[in-house]
Amino acid sequence: MAIICTTTITSPAEKEQEPKQSLENDETPPIIFNPSLLNLQSQIPNQFIWPDEEKPTIDIPELKVPFIDLSSQDSTLEASRLIAEACTKHGFFLVVNHGVSESLISDGHRFMERFFDMPLAGKQRAQRQPGESSGYASSFTGRFSTKLPWKETLSFRFSNENNGSKTVQDYFSGTLGPEFEQFGNVYQEYCEAMSSLSLKIMELLGLSLGINRDYFRGFFEENDSIMRLNHYPPCQSPDLTLGTGPHCDPSSLTILHQDHVNGLQVFVDNQWRSIPPNPKAFVVNIGDTFMALSNGIFKSCLHRAVVNRESARKSMAFFLCPKRDKVVRPPSDILDNTPRRYPDFTWPMFLEFTQKHYRADEKTLESFSNWVITNKNPI
Repeated sequence: MAIICTTTITSPAEKEQEPKQSLENDETPPIIFNPSLLNLQSQIPNQFIWPDEEKPTIDIPELKVPFIDLSSQDSTLEASRLIAEACTKHGFFLVVNHGVSESLISDGHRFMERFFDMPLAGKQRAQRQPGESSGYASSFTGRFSTKLPWKETLSFRFSNENNGSKTVQDYFSGTLGPEFEQFGNVYQEYCEAMSSLSLKIMELLGLSLGINRDYFRGFFEENDSIMRLNHYPPCQSPDLTLGTGPHCDPSSLTILHQDHVNGLQVFVDNQWRSIPPNPKAFVVNIGDTFMALSNGIFKSCLHRAVVNRESARKSMAFFLCPKRDKVVRPPSDILDNTPRRYPDFTWPMFLEFTQKHYRADEKTLESFSNWVITNKNPI
């Protein structure tokens, strides 16, 4: 969360002129992902069928990831050691005793269910526009024509730049109308809790890398992040498709809360492994941007989501991203005569690359770095 890519890519102008993958006719209208109608068909459309080498494996071993207890200051050194061990290998760990109220998490899941239970026309009031990162997306039918994921999402921006900023509340009221005010209130509070939690985790990541614990906390204090609600409907052919294809997250840090349905898989040691749901824990993983901040010491790992016949699966993902004008550059303490692996960049540059020029996969950061260098993008 493998897709074929090259490490040297075309320029943006050239890329935008390329046809979408496997489009037989540029005038062919994109398929509409409407689960209530698609599930009535005996077979899923070909656009959702993945190549044999990428089809899912359901019965796989569990990935053993460390549990990081955030309630005790006495265990800080042990927590940073466990995080360093996990992040140099695959970048995944769980946090427990995190301080986020169970009622807020429950409200987040409840309002997510209410949104995705709406008729398609109601959800499309928040339709995500091409090149944008916010809005409702039914699969990726507007961007791609093959290897479509069996899911629908709602994404929206959260800004921690100004005290009292109500970015999320304004999004729901402005996009979906005043009747969605309660949605906005819940997800504004949830995003604020995720932002606070991510800053605590950033302190531990700093310690894990042997630098001042306040360095990354300060870097992300005024974060400009993305919140995403994911819905993976039941599928009549779960062995043929994926809920989310293999990719690494372009953002800095992902904090995920899963419902009770299994589906998250991580590629470690050339094998897919699962991370089962745990209602008391958040799944945390390193993203490409933080991999660049650590100069490649901490890994952004390939992961995906699978679907099943019986149960819908839902999850809430908070993607921590730096303030838009922050330059992504490793601290000098990390470099210490070590060659730079990635060029300087800003988050908007990387976000635009993934939204307009490249389908995220396991080589996104490498391909983006080559693009920055080739196009000599100034910061």
